[in-house]
Amino acid sequence: MSLALIIVTALAVLWIAERSVEHLKLAVAALCFGAALLLFAVTDLERAILLSAILAAGIFGASNVKYDHSGIKLVVTDLPLAFAGTVPFLLAQYPLALTVALAGSIALMLAGVATLFYVRGPPVSLELQMLLFGMACVGLLAAYRATGGPVTFQRHAAHPRCFLSSFVASVLDPLSWRRFGGLALSDIAEDPLPLMAAVPARITDYPDIIIIQHESIFDPRLFGLPIEPIVESFLSPERGLHGSLNVDIFGGGSWQSEFSLLTGLSSASFGSNAYFLFKRGAGRFHSSLPRTLSALGYRTMLTSSCRRSFLSYDRFYRSIGIHERLFTDDFRPPFDVKRFEATGSDALFLDAALDAHMKGIAGDASPRFLYALTNFNHGPHTRQLAATGRFEGERAFAAASLPDACYAEYYARLVETAVTWNRLKSELSVRFPDRPVLIVHYGDHQPVMTRRIERKLQLDPDPKRQFRTFYAIETINGLPDRIPCGRGPDLDIAFLGTVALQHAGLPLDEIFATRASLLEHCGGAYFASSSERKRRFHRTLVDLGMIDVAPTVR
Repeated sequence: MSLALIIVTALAVLWIAERSVEHLKLAVAALCFGAALLLFAVTDLERAILLSAILAAGIFGASNVKYDHSGIKLVVTDLPLAFAGTVPFLLAQYPLALTVALAGSIALMLAGVATLFYVRGPPVSLELQMLLFGMACVGLLAAYRATGGPVTFQRHAAHPRCFLSSFVASVLDPLSWRRFGGLALSDIAEDPLPLMAAVPARITDYPDIIIIQHESIFDPRLFGLPIEPIVESFLSPERGLHGSLNVDIFGGGSWQSEFSLLTGLSSASFGSNAYFLFKRGAGRFHSSLPRTLSALGYRTMLTSSCRRSFLSYDRFYRSIGIHERLFTDDFRPPFDVKRFEATGSDALFLDAALDAHMKGIAGDASPRFLYALTNFNHGPHTRQLAATGRFEGERAFAAASLPDACYAEYYARLVETAVTWNRLKSELSVRFPDRPVLIVHYGDHQPVMTRRIERKLQLDPDPKRQFRTFYAIETINGLPDRIPCGRGPDLDIAFLGTVALQHAGLPLDEIFATRASLLEHCGGAYFASSSERKRRFHRTLVDLGMIDVAPTVR
């Protein structure tokens, strides 16, 4: 193969990997650096350039798979996740996608072997090799500095372009290689922000608070798809507040949404540690929604649709102030954990979760906080989990709106959740008419299935849309005047706990009062906001010891 043809092939790979000229200089510099480095091993330019192009294609392929399933491109700190359960998870949940990815990897490895054996060029002297390597190093660092550094690529992490340059920028980012025994925030200022004065309560009768995280639920109207009244009443309660919710994740990693809601922080602020916050963050966050409610006299409870052994849930939730933690292997009969795990049905789980909550309040006048984590609408949606023989009309409605079996299954599960929730809400109101209740429910992230919707509807990829779910806030038993009704502002999930406290009429301590003031500065996005007040607020939290970032002493 001639050198000219090899260069054209390499440029084609670069264009496929970048899909943009925005940071093409860095991608070209990275490919040249790779070729110069490989030149020491193969000694001829033809093989060095072709192998560098194959490596670039492999990085693009892995990054594209990650983007399709998480909404964010590959960075170097993702590589350890392959040994932390990511590959087995993908194999279990998305076997076809992983099979295609593995087949592509094998094809690239074969191309590399073929290059080594069948491509030859004139050897390059060691002196010239060293000169080319030196020039490549200088060019790579110059191109990296010209891009603006890691902050530039953090802002574009969710954009479907610049796959190679984004990965290379993460490799060159010093934070990627610095070993932390503790935690590090990427959006923190040098100077602290003075805390605002605490806000007194507006009421004396503190309501019960129920927050439900609905696994993988989004509003179909986000994609222009119609919904029926039962779904509309669930997503947009007539006598409540509802709107669009910005989250940090796409396709998975529900615990990151849980973290953001309960701590008022973005999981994305912790970079590569975002995925491991429940393990590495236990005992490090001393200001949280549960702690605040406990200080006000609330009894706090978690009900999770996972077993107690899942991740570090029990330890983390205990560390942020949830006193009673019930997992699926803790629920008593008639709940059957094996039957539940066959479908993840909300009809089964929410029954058990609300039953535990109602038993707790039956003989206790203390206000209570319940945080319930569902799992019903988790992908894949190729399996029919919605109750057989029920909701067929709703399934047909969804199929008529969008002829896609996965979307029809998603919608049928959503209807089952809505029906279950309406029944339980009514039961709660009838059994305890004298206990006011504030209810917040929201979607933790979109399922990977929404990629199919985008393709079917021929929608352009939208970095913001893929991180949009929903929130709804409503009240029962004597709280109708405490919250406005109708469409509310777009919110980031980091603010949802604060907004819940506000609408419940509860006091805000200095930290929550200051966080509430950031709403107008950050708008509907917390991590993506460039607000300097937010960055200074993070410094304040660290300085006060509310976030412990120190290395662990062994």
